[in-house]
Amino acid sequence: MMQVLSLILSAFLWFYSPDSGMNTDKSIDPIVSAIGSGSSSELARFFDSSISMNVNGQQGDYSKNQAEIVLRDFFKKNQSLGFSLIFQNENPGSLSTYIGEYSSNQGMFKVFIKVSQNGSGFRIYSLDFVKS
Repeated sequence: MMQVLSLILSAFLWFYSPDSGMNTDKSIDPIVSAIGSGSSSELARFFDSSISMNVNGQQGDYSKNQAEIVLRDFFKKNQSLGFSLIFQNENPGSLSTYIGEYSSNQGMFKVFIKVSQNGSGFRIYSLDFVKS
C-alpha cells in the first residue's frame, strides 16, 4: 500500500513539477512581444482557426485571416507605445486568461487574452482590446 502511494505521489510530482519538461519551451512571451510591437502578423500565428474578438467595439467571430486584418487596422490607427501583462491565470494544459495594458498614441486599452494550451503551444481563442 505504501509503495502504491509513493508511486502515485511521484507521478503527481513529475507531471506537475515546473521542471518536468512539459511546456517548458511554451510561453506567453511571444504573444506579449507581438502585441507590444503592434505586429498583427506575428500575433496571428497564435490564433486558433476561429477567434472571438472585440477590438475597440468591433465585435465578432472571425477566421484567423479576418482577425489579422482587423488587428492590422487597429494597430495602424493605435500605434504601440508598449504592452505589459497585469494579470495572469495560467492553467497549463488547459485554458488560461491574461489581462494586459496596451499603451498607444491614441490612449490606453485593456487587453483580455484567452488561450488554450496543448502540445503545439498557445492558441488564442478570444481577444479583446477595450479603451480604458
